[in-house]
Formats: sequence, structure tokens, C-alpha cells
Amino acid sequence: MKDGSAMAPGWRPWLLSLAVFPLLAVPSWAQVFNPTTFELDNGLQIVVIENHRAPVVTHMIWYRAGAADEPAGKSGIAHYFEHLMFKGTKTRASGEFSEIVASVGGRENAFTSQDYTGYFQTVAPQHLETMMELEADRMTGLVLTSEIIEPERKVILEERGSRTDNNPSALLSEQVAAATYLNHPYRLPIIGWAHEIENLSLADLRAFYETWYAPNNAVLVVSGDVDPDEVFQLARKYYGPIAARDLPARIRPSEPPQRAPREIVMRDARVEQPSWSRRYLAPSYTSGESEHAYALEVLSEIIGGGTTARIYRSIVVESALAASAGAWYAPGSLDLTTFGFWFSPRPGVEISDVEVAIDEQISKLLATGVTEDELDRAKRRLIDSAIFARDSVSGPARVFGAALASGQTADDVEAWPKRIQAVTVAEINAAARAVFNPNASTTGILLPAERENKS
Repeated sequence: MKDGSAMAPGWRPWLLSLAVFPLLAVPSWAQVFNPTTFELDNGLQIVVIENHRAPVVTHMIWYRAGAADEPAGKSGIAHYFEHLMFKGTKTRASGEFSEIVASVGGRENAFTSQDYTGYFQTVAPQHLETMMELEADRMTGLVLTSEIIEPERKVILEERGSRTDNNPSALLSEQVAAATYLNHPYRLPIIGWAHEIENLSLADLRAFYETWYAPNNAVLVVSGDVDPDEVFQLARKYYGPIAARDLPARIRPSEPPQRAPREIVMRDARVEQPSWSRRYLAPSYTSGESEHAYALEVLSEIIGGGTTARIYRSIVVESALAASAGAWYAPGSLDLTTFGFWFSPRPGVEISDVEVAIDEQISKLLATGVTEDELDRAKRRLIDSAIFARDSVSGPARVFGAALASGQTADDVEAWPKRIQAVTVAEINAAARAVFNPNASTTGILLPAERENKS
């Protein structure tokens, strides 16, 4: 963000031709968020989620361009733009965007991922039009000069120094990612390598902006106390005049077969509490054996989703080997993702002893699978979380923006509870067997520096 850190649009069955029906839209079948969806003639996709519980609205614009879309050897451009978008345009001075948001009592932020870059403002509903005007202005009107980009380069390098280079966990994460993906750009850090950030040119930045920042490469999500027809009218007024661009394909190198497990061990004098993690290459909603994605979500909840999950109960509560432990799975990536386990050992306990206990849990899972009772409880927790998310204003906007920027549709988001509910024990067991392949794993271990023996 400013706090530092291609699915080409086209006709969908749930969209009407707005040239013919300018004030109508077909809602996706109602289940959780009940979104209303539109598409402008220039290809901008629009999702509106109504929530009238409080007089507030979140306006988010998502670009289908992230760190994995950067040219080879030029890491950090997507994140660089997260900063540059708060500079001046042809009609606004540098910093004026943020000053206007603050003046109406709003808050703003931005974020960069491997697959997208997003910008948002949360304001009172009467200021939504101003936010659209501002955001549409910088979609194609950003002014880039050497005088503008050079100070921001220093800011980004300082950010990398404070958040990554001075953080042993972050440094290890970079090394593990580089080993997890042999060929895919997910192996590169989102903020970029320092030596490549230093060499990014004005021409590099302009080319990235002129390639990816376009209405037909963006998703607008508005969530809160709004009327969908009014949102569409404002979007057509401010975003509609912006011309679509010819977009390149999102070229992502694929992963070759992985034939050996990898282990990265890092020691650092700043480390006080050791930690361990292991990740397995896994399918996402849209890549690889994606039929396993929903089963893997439920499995992640069963094996590592909290204090009642298998991993925590086994190595934290029962054997008291670890101070904390769990699992994760992030299926929203455009390409292959990871399923992972982690723990932090109790003082005096060797990491190798806890690792053996984790391996035993994985072996037990592969041998005997999960139970119907575990399945039912995990489904209830996951579906309840989706229902609770409906109460948030910005939460639904993040859910839809991330999904549509990463190859999914609004219907996919609404169908999520139904698809989770349909997962079976047999599907979970099959997914576990497909993913937990040691040769497709990377283990990261963070340890304190070895003490020198003084005689």
C-alpha cells in the first residue's frame, strides 16, 4: 500500500447489454451478498453490494495487474505504481487526491498482490461521486516525470529496508517463495528486489501504466449504503468516457514437474523465537486441478483452522510440543497456490521433534482421512464466516474485487457456500492425496544465530 505493500471482460449470461438497458442489471442469484453487476461499453466491470445498516460506502477499483505481470528483470513495478497513483494528474496536484479524501472525513488506502493492484476509499454516501471523479482521473491521467518517480523510489527502498531487510521472517519468506516456485513469477517478492527497483526507468514505469491501467482491465466494486442504479449512472459519467485499450495476454510461465523437496534454513541474531513452515504446491480456484479447491478449503479448516483443529490439538494441547501451530490454504490465486503448515516450538523443544509430529499428522490424514463429524463442523464454521462477512461494508468489496481480478465471476463468489456445503469426505481425502507430495514441498526454518563458544 500507500501503506506500502487476463480475464478480459466480455458478455456474461448475468449481464445485460447496457447500451440497450442503461438502467437495468441482472443480479447474480441471491445467496450471501446479493450483488448487482453491470458492465460499461468500455469493458469496466462493476459490482454493487448494498448494505444500508450505516451511512457509509466503500469505493474500490481493482486492476488486473500485479507483481506476477511485471516484465522479467523489472520486479517491483506494480508496487511502485501503488505509490505513484497518489501523485499528481493532469488536473490534480500531487497529494491533492488524499487531501480531498481527508477533507470529507474519508479514509483511503491501496494494496498490491501478485495478481492485482487495488485502491479504495471509504466515505459518506454523498461523497461517492467525488471519489469516482478522482479515481477515474488517475486511471489514465497520471503525470510521470523523473522529478516525481525518483523521490518515491527512495521511499520504496526504505520501505523494503524496514519491512523486509530488517525482518528475518520476511527475508526467509522471500527465500522460501523463490524455492517453492521453480519457474513461475510468484517466486519474486511483490515489493521487488532492491537492485531491480534501483534500475527501474521512467520508460519502464510509463510502459506498465499504459499497458495495464485501463477500464477494460479493471473492476469497480461499490459496497455500502448505495442504490445500484445511481452507482451505474455515476460510473457511466466518470469512467464511461475513458477509452478501452488493447490488452496483452497475461503471460505466466508454468511450473515444471517438481522432483525433490526443498528446505531453507536461516539463522539470524535477531531471532528470539524459532519457527517452521512447510508449503505444498496446490491448485487454486482457477489453476491446476481446481476441482480440489473447495475440498482443500474444508481440509485446511479441519487440520489447522483454530484451537480445535487437528494440528493445534495434537502438538499444542496434547503433546505440548509447540506454543502455536496451524495451517493455511489460499485458493484465490490466478495460478497455482500453496497449502501450508506452520508452528513455533515451545522453549527447549527441538524443531525436529515437532516436525516429526506434523509429519505423523499428515501421514495419519493420508492413511485414514477425515471423519463426517469433522467435515460437518468445518463446513458450519466456514459458512458462518461468510454470513458474518455480510455485515461488513468493505469486506464484501474485497471479496468480489479479488475474485473478479483473479479469474472468477460474481456467480462464483455467490456460489461459494453451496460449493463448500457440497464437499464430501471422499473429495477431501482425494485432494489430500493429490497435494501432499513431498517432492512438491518447501520447508522454511528460522533459527537464532549460533552462539560462539568462548573458552
